[in-house]
Amino acid sequence: MVLESGSNYNHLYWDFPYQPETYNFRRAMNAAGYATLVADRLGNGASSRPPSFTLTATETADSLHTMVQALRAGLAGNPPFAKVVTAGHSLTSGTAIMEATSHHDVDGILLTGYSHTLSVPDVLGVISTYYQAVDDPQFAGRGLDPGYLVTRPGTRAADFFGIDPDPQVLALDEATKETFSLTEYPDGLLSTLPGMSSFITAPVLIVDGSRDRMVCGPGFSTCTDTATLFARENPYFSPDAKLRTYVLPDSGHAINLAPNTRDYHAVVLDWMRSISG
Repeated sequence: MVLESGSNYNHLYWDFPYQPETYNFRRAMNAAGYATLVADRLGNGASSRPPSFTLTATETADSLHTMVQALRAGLAGNPPFAKVVTAGHSLTSGTAIMEATSHHDVDGILLTGYSHTLSVPDVLGVISTYYQAVDDPQFAGRGLDPGYLVTRPGTRAADFFGIDPDPQVLALDEATKETFSLTEYPDGLLSTLPGMSSFITAPVLIVDGSRDRMVCGPGFSTCTDTATLFARENPYFSPDAKLRTYVLPDSGHAINLAPNTRDYHAVVLDWMRSISG
């Protein structure tokens, strides 16, 4: 499984260090026997930070393709992997779709924090909480250009979390927030329009939180329950995608950090077994 985080997160989103028995997705997959590769996008986490205007979702999708091919060939002393699944969150759900429709070289795609029914006012509301990373105490002095953005302190709970998040999770989430560039959004958002996802030929699982203000549409209507999410999303996919959906109750956009995230782990593992045999 190749795991990449969304625009406001780095690798710790999948490998969360606080109460890992609950919040660590990577460990849950490893414990079930699935190998994982957690990767930071360019301009993010442990990756290099080139000029912000050069960052695009297309570039991230191309890098994902390189990783998929490397895993199939054998990477870092590992034998070749016969099956590779990509997992995205928010922005990287879009890049996972871009990679899969361009190359058809993956065996499954996990899309989280994603739908074709964005709430545009809420998306714009979240974007309004961004500001230049050079003005943030956590990133000042790192030599970043003004195009690198982060969330303003104290805004992430309303942006990305649902009902009753753990205060310790919120504190660590703020302490490990990440940079990104708005230039990653235009081509990345193309995956939320009708058309692109219909070309996916591998199994797809979509997981959203029921309180995800950005992807659940007006009044969270798309994420009322799992059946509703399936009914809304299924028309955008071909039968080859064998679409499955799941709605995590009370979770916001950051479903990996919801108190009940282990319920979502169980759904992912059941789906993975259907792929891996």
